[in-house]
Amino acid sequence: MSTTFFGVSFDAADAARTARFWAAVLDREVADGADEHDAVVEVGDPAGGPRLAFHQVPEAKSVKNRFHPDLITGDYEGESERLLALGATKLHEVVHGGARWTTFADVEGNEFDLIAG
Repeated sequence: MSTTFFGVSFDAADAARTARFWAAVLDREVADGADEHDAVVEVGDPAGGPRLAFHQVPEAKSVKNRFHPDLITGDYEGESERLLALGATKLHEVVHGGARWTTFADVEGNEFDLIAG
């Protein structure tokens, strides 16, 4: 018997809006049937990471995420600007030894990191 990591689900105020943001970030498609209640970002190439699902919940985000995605890019400055143009908010930047990353918030305030790679 084995278990496979199928996907990640996120709570959202507007599932379709949040799915569109993440689809643009990851160059993926939002599955047909997306609405403010439920939306899925398709995987496409399985090497591209897990399926992302978004589900509307009544309460707003109120604290830091307990889980957040880490993205890595070879074009750190360019990708940072692209994320901002898509609606992300820059929260803080860290340079530690040879590592560099920025913590952003998505369109609903969920934190994620962009790592220079």
